[in-house]
Amino acid sequence: MKNIVAGHVAVTATEFVELALGTPLDLWLGVEGESEMEQAARLDAARDILAAYPELPDTVSQVAAEAIESFAPELFNITPLPRLAGRRRARGGKAVAA
Repeated sequence: MKNIVAGHVAVTATEFVELALGTPLDLWLGVEGESEMEQAARLDAARDILAAYPELPDTVSQVAAEAIESFAPELFNITPLPRLAGRRRARGGKAVAA
């Protein structure tokens, strides 16, 4: 099965994510052994991209959710936790009726 993003064929999972996001993963994650100067330049570039594309975090979340839904949908299965004796704690720490 081919993974095609924006007309490009992604061979690896990393290429798929980079094509979907439009930026290399190393920009956000860094690379092992990078110098302080390289890190500063990388973070500066990342800030510039986020300033130019404020919707990028939403796009990243959408890509991640779609990938989870496609490859590990069981991660979206949730089980509600039981309430303890019908009580919950208010912000002040005092028990209040649920």
